[in-house]
Amino acid sequence: MIDLPLAPSRAERQRKPDWLRVKLPIGPDYKRVRKLVDEYKLNTICQSGNCPNMGECWGAGTATFMILGNVCTRSCSFCAVKTGRPTEYDTDEPRRVAEAIDLMQVKHAVLTSVNRDELKDRGAEIWYQTVRQIKERTPQTTIETLIPDVRGNWDALYRMIDGGQEVVSHNMETVEELYRKVRPQGRYARSLEELRRIKEAGKRTKTGFMVGLGETEAQVERILDDLIAVGVDVVTIGQYLQPTAMHLAVDSFVTPDTFAHYKAVGMAKGFDFVESGPLVRSSYHAERHL
Repeated sequence: MIDLPLAPSRAERQRKPDWLRVKLPIGPDYKRVRKLVDEYKLNTICQSGNCPNMGECWGAGTATFMILGNVCTRSCSFCAVKTGRPTEYDTDEPRRVAEAIDLMQVKHAVLTSVNRDELKDRGAEIWYQTVRQIKERTPQTTIETLIPDVRGNWDALYRMIDGGQEVVSHNMETVEELYRKVRPQGRYARSLEELRRIKEAGKRTKTGFMVGLGETEAQVERILDDLIAVGVDVVTIGQYLQPTAMHLAVDSFVTPDTFAHYKAVGMAKGFDFVESGPLVRSSYHAERHL
């Protein structure tokens, strides 16, 4: 019996278009930020998520810090962050993050985290303390917190967002029809409810989702309508890029013209800001979303 080679996946058959090419991270500012991140033993979604904008953002002296470790209890089929049983719970992390942000002279900080479903409070206390210690050490620093799905633990949610941050973000990730495939442990309606509660708590509210996963234009318009209905202020829309061969393949590379169209549609629906482009990620140009 002869073993025949497997046919290439759809993503492998597609050559990445020129508009998705990025420069390698270089420069003294990038090296300085990298040194501080390593020295303070901090996790960043820039590294864990293989973000294509890491060179640009770090070169400008900014970074998105990932608290509560770098092992996630979820196994989303699009995400490069490690999945497993987290053991890290560092009560000194808020101090270290605040000190690093001070040393980096960050004007606008973005915080995110892995999902910690095994914790009763979903990590809410670490979230709260991190925001508070940043504000105490550098009160001039504005903060966006990109928080996880709390699985309906609304007490945890309110603790997470009560530290004084200016923007609270929770990503939808994809359209409703693709949730089971893309985000099997998430629930579309539950994430919408989380966003609604964030807005009702008086916070500037933000979310993001990916395209290129097989969604239709009508489905994109429908998620934008759903987000307007729960009061979301800012939306980011970016191209899904397959992090490894074990993750979902790219269905299509969406053109810059289509991204521009989605931006125009979103703005017409009433969002304050729509960041839409092939290389857009949740925290890209986050300082503009205040």
